[in-house]
Amino acid sequence: MDELIFPKKEWRLTNEQEELCNLSKNLGSKRFSKRAFKYDSEASFPVENYKDLAEKGLLGICVPKKYGGFGADLKTYMLAAAEIGRYCGATALTFNMHVSSCLWTSFLIDDLKLDEEIKIEHERLRSEHYKRIIQDGKIYAQPFSEGGAAAAGFKAFGTNALKVPDGWLVNGKKIFASLSGHADYYGVLCSAIRKKDECGSRKNTMYLAVPKNADGVSVEGDWDPLGMRGTVSRTLVFRDVFVSEKEQLMPAGVYPEAAARWPHMFMTLTPAYMGIAQAAFDFTIKYLRGEVEGMAPVKRRMYPTKQLAVAEMKVMLEQTKAIWFQAISEAGPDPSKESLMRAYAAQYTVMENSNKLTQLALRTCGGQAMLKTLPLERLYRDSRCGSLMLPWTAELCLDKLGTSTLYEEGESD
Repeated sequence: MDELIFPKKEWRLTNEQEELCNLSKNLGSKRFSKRAFKYDSEASFPVENYKDLAEKGLLGICVPKKYGGFGADLKTYMLAAAEIGRYCGATALTFNMHVSSCLWTSFLIDDLKLDEEIKIEHERLRSEHYKRIIQDGKIYAQPFSEGGAAAAGFKAFGTNALKVPDGWLVNGKKIFASLSGHADYYGVLCSAIRKKDECGSRKNTMYLAVPKNADGVSVEGDWDPLGMRGTVSRTLVFRDVFVSEKEQLMPAGVYPEAAARWPHMFMTLTPAYMGIAQAAFDFTIKYLRGEVEGMAPVKRRMYPTKQLAVAEMKVMLEQTKAIWFQAISEAGPDPSKESLMRAYAAQYTVMENSNKLTQLALRTCGGQAMLKTLPLERLYRDSRCGSLMLPWTAELCLDKLGTSTLYEEGESD
């Protein structure tokens, strides 16, 4: 049985963190790992995995305890999700889209100290969303990208929500929309407008739960990508979709403040890739020791070239774990400049090093490791996708780090 990526004693986890990590690891090792090949080869959604997550109560991992969830904070969730990513990257990545709907609407928004009237209304609305998740096993998605600069935070979302009696009419589309056709509700970020020809603004961003079967919702296009194939991230299109007022996930206009004051919320894509990095290392050790299930017990560990490669992988893995653990441990509202830059550095490190580790693993294990019958080939393809993911792509992280290091706020040349 694999040890936790972050063992309790060495990393000083709480009892709750250890419990949730073990729960996730056991699901991953005993069930998810056995299905990962099928989901990847078919580019099919991990339906069975989500049934398991619901059965163990993990759909409510970040739902507050008073609503029947585990009440995990961001750090606790990230540690548990990394264990899922270790055995099925696509499940961990789509799980993030569901959990973020709970993270953003629970303790994250509570840290913003809303006006009492808005807070009471939000409490009433979120209790209904949590009830669906805990009692009915409903899955929420979080379609984000639109093919422009909105997801990176540079402009308003192109998807609009026109105010009408008792709700909104939503029009627009989301690309790379994970869980398309499989989530029960799509948590859609959109621009609230009062007239059809009005231009949206980021300060009027809405966050609405659009029911999967609502009139005007369609899933379009094919899904045949390099990696993370089980996410089924097809395009979501909304044509005059009526969404009632009770489907607000966040009070109107609050999202821009949350995004600015709680930037660590955008790190929740990284656990899937932290898990992949660990999985690549785990496989390499088992392969060189002749312990891969289904293969002849041939040892290859006695060669100096293999030993040096493993040492290099170990150094890279420990560096990645250390900066990531520190960054998620600091997560909270209004981080210092140094803390925010550490978050960018951690995001970049995890996304890039997960791929570097799988490259090293392939080279070290040799020809058989590239066969699709073994997991390393899938880990390599999945790992390459991390650096491309908005809102903090690898390129944007480097840009932010360079600019923030050389300029203080308000400075220019």
